[in-house]
Amino acid sequence: MLEEWRATAEDGPTDRPVSLPGKPPALAGAEAVTYETSFADPRAPDENVAVVVLRGLYAHAELDISADRLDDQGTAHSDAYFEPVRVPVVPDGETVLSVTCRAPRDRFGGLYDTDRVPESERVPGIWWEATVETHPLPYVDRLDVRPERTDDGAVLEVRTTVVTGGPLDGRITYALRPEGSRASGMMNRERITADGPGTTTVEHAIELRDPSLWWPRDLGDQNRYTLRATIGDHERSITTGVCSVQWVGGRFRVNGEPLSVRGVNLLTDDPADVERAAGLHANLVRAPAHVLSPGVYEACDEAGLLVWQGLPLTGPGSFDVDRGRDLAARLVDTYSHHPSLGPVGIHDEPTDTFADGLGDGFLDGLRLRWRAWRTAYDRSPAERVAAALDEDVPAVPVVAGPGVDHDAGAYYPGWDYGAAADIDGLLDRYPTDVLAAFGAGALADRGDDTDATDGREAAGFDAAKHDVRVDGGVAASQTNQADVLRTVAETARRRGVGVVATALRDTDAAGMGVYAADGTPKEARDALARALQPVQAFLVDPAPGETEAVVVNDAPESLSVTLSWAAGEATGEREFSVGAADRWRGTVDLPSAERVRLAVSVGSTTVENTYRL
Repeated sequence: MLEEWRATAEDGPTDRPVSLPGKPPALAGAEAVTYETSFADPRAPDENVAVVVLRGLYAHAELDISADRLDDQGTAHSDAYFEPVRVPVVPDGETVLSVTCRAPRDRFGGLYDTDRVPESERVPGIWWEATVETHPLPYVDRLDVRPERTDDGAVLEVRTTVVTGGPLDGRITYALRPEGSRASGMMNRERITADGPGTTTVEHAIELRDPSLWWPRDLGDQNRYTLRATIGDHERSITTGVCSVQWVGGRFRVNGEPLSVRGVNLLTDDPADVERAAGLHANLVRAPAHVLSPGVYEACDEAGLLVWQGLPLTGPGSFDVDRGRDLAARLVDTYSHHPSLGPVGIHDEPTDTFADGLGDGFLDGLRLRWRAWRTAYDRSPAERVAAALDEDVPAVPVVAGPGVDHDAGAYYPGWDYGAAADIDGLLDRYPTDVLAAFGAGALADRGDDTDATDGREAAGFDAAKHDVRVDGGVAASQTNQADVLRTVAETARRRGVGVVATALRDTDAAGMGVYAADGTPKEARDALARALQPVQAFLVDPAPGETEAVVVNDAPESLSVTLSWAAGEATGEREFSVGAADRWRGTVDLPSAERVRLAVSVGSTTVENTYRL
């Protein structure tokens, strides 16, 4: 690991020590930073090559290395931070490595080119990995796999990049076996030839009959395979899985089965957030306008969370379609071996129609309709980028608010406009099959940090909108957020609309997350977790008397359900069946009481929901 570096900012601190990989907070606000380090020759006697490996080079980078490059090139360049950079060199004593990273030069900085994250999260640099590998020659430098479902099972399209020190005429051996299994697997071989030193790429296809599929959590097991490629004494392995995802008429299908979307947006890039999302009963995480790190993808593979991956493109303004096509193709090439990679989003929230917010009065409702009607957006560039992806890669061209011709909605009743309960009317007037973003902001409990501000100046937090909604401190703020998330999520699920809450975790001292930036849960965390239970009971309009109830079943099979309720001293119960990925609607007769507790039981498992009457 290359950890100790010297950093020089173009318009800031010069020649100061920093630790990488990461985002040195002292360099916040810098537009360009040059990082320099050196390392002694790390090779053992039987090793020929040292390989500098850098991941997360944000956003445009140039690398200069004092050692001789095996590929006989000069300065290396990177303009897609999600793509790994691997530079093979032959050291001669101490090697000096210089990396200059610059802020985005185009629209494709995405989330990190907005004020939704603090400046400390936007520092140009080496964010994910900085290491040096050593190898003999020849060796497998890269192993890329793209699984595809076929009528006969599946095929793994394998691309193997080999670095040679001279002419080569040999074979690559491929071994494939189920992950975690000691059973013998499949063996394949492919010939490789090279005229001289450098890199050679070989393509190979491995057919799988009756493959064990990877499924999102609650739908099935997370089956995966380990593929090893060997040439001579060197071996490289990669873990992959077989999963097909389709976006059909605004609905997701996974391995041919419908997926009822329950998810949350990740504005952060921490593998620990995957466990938090799973704890909310999510089956999907969405990365709006930023690309998740390999560590997050690996955690999603294991946890069974599908990833709705966005291009780093958000907000108003035109963009270079060819650049978008290039980035989309490279993104899929880089992450296609992950079975959790699902749809690719192109343009995230391309308008700011409600940037200044609206109230919840009658006139404000008319203003909302007027602004939505007046909203202008040309979706054709996003469609052209989406159309350039391969047919087996589902694309969601546009995620946007009311009035925009979108593919998935970003609706903020109770925050940008109206009240949370207006979500019913919004969905009637501006239908969508998936709410890809919704919610409200809230302050976070700062604990004993008496010197800290209350968070109203935090990145990604609109204090003006908050203060219109909330009269009070942290407790009132979090209660308001919890009420908005619960109301919108429950209403959408009752109607069969997929839900993806705006943010799992804040990026700063306050925000739209249901967790604070330090991982402390807000009140909305539990409210959202109840609303996202795979099997849950909801009341349409909680009131004494005959009240409509809805039981949602996201399971892949029909369930026999017992619905019971208790209000004051009165109780009641009904038994019925709910079809797979379906809903039951009926009525319950409630007495006058302060609260009613619903309980839906399947076998020995019971899930509760409570309402004020």
